Amino acid sequence: MPDERQEDPATLLMIGDVVGPPGLRALFQQLPSLKKKSGADLVVANGENALKGFGIGQEEMTSMLNSGVDVVTSGNHVWERKEASEFLDAEEKLLRPANYPPGLPGRGFLHFKGRRFEWIIINLQGREELYDIDCPFRTAAELVARAKRGHPSAFIVIDFHAESTEEKEALAWSLDGAVSVVAGTHTHVQTADERLLPKGTGYLTDLGMTGPIDSVIGVKKEICIKRSLSQIPYKMETAEGEAALSGALFSLDAQSRRCLSIERIYLAAAR
Repeated sequence: MPDERQEDPATLLMIGDVVGPPGLRALFQQLPSLKKKSGADLVVANGENALKGFGIGQEEMTSMLNSGVDVVTSGNHVWERKEASEFLDAEEKLLRPANYPPGLPGRGFLHFKGRRFEWIIINLQGREELYDIDCPFRTAAELVARAKRGHPSAFIVIDFHAESTEEKEALAWSLDGAVSVVAGTHTHVQTADERLLPKGTGYLTDLGMTGPIDSVIGVKKEICIKRSLSQIPYKMETAEGEAALSGALFSLDAQSRRCLSIERIYLAAAR
């Protein structure tokens, strides 16, 4: 008789914005055991704040990969460092939003061959309350079509780095059934609205922040209070102390590529 056993679901672990040394420490302490326990087939983490809260460099990239991250996504802060252009071109596992204008360094689309499955990771950035860059909806549609032509069996995963909840939700609905997961980053606050859309796309508005707990979105709280009271843009500095890893686990059907379940993750690390 033919073997009717179905392949086990794929497991995707997506990790919210890694902020400075505390975030890197939380990754180092928590990710290896979490990856092993969950059996994650792919780990995607946003690293645009890994270098002291703004940008990412080779040291931070290496630290994230050594902790067990497979692909690093980013957003508007990835351009903060003067070395960003060369680094984005040189490091193929580092993505920047695909909807920046043509001709800029780096890439926002990656085909990744895992141990069991093929993956397409797409990094996009929102425009509401951010920059007037190319349309993320049109860019997403073009890249998803490209992925389906070139890699029809791959899971398609999107990190949408955006400020607006409306924009994030709208993008997810526009892609329902065309991609496996749309997960938001950028706001540094994990949302509790995980859901499976009708045609099979898994959605979460924001994965949260991997960084210092005793902070305001990763920044020293005293500075944020002074900025709010005075309306003076005091320099932001990454907070210190206890940190936590924040993100979500997505279980995906190996045949249909539909999302089966979503589990939010929040793990505190030692000082």
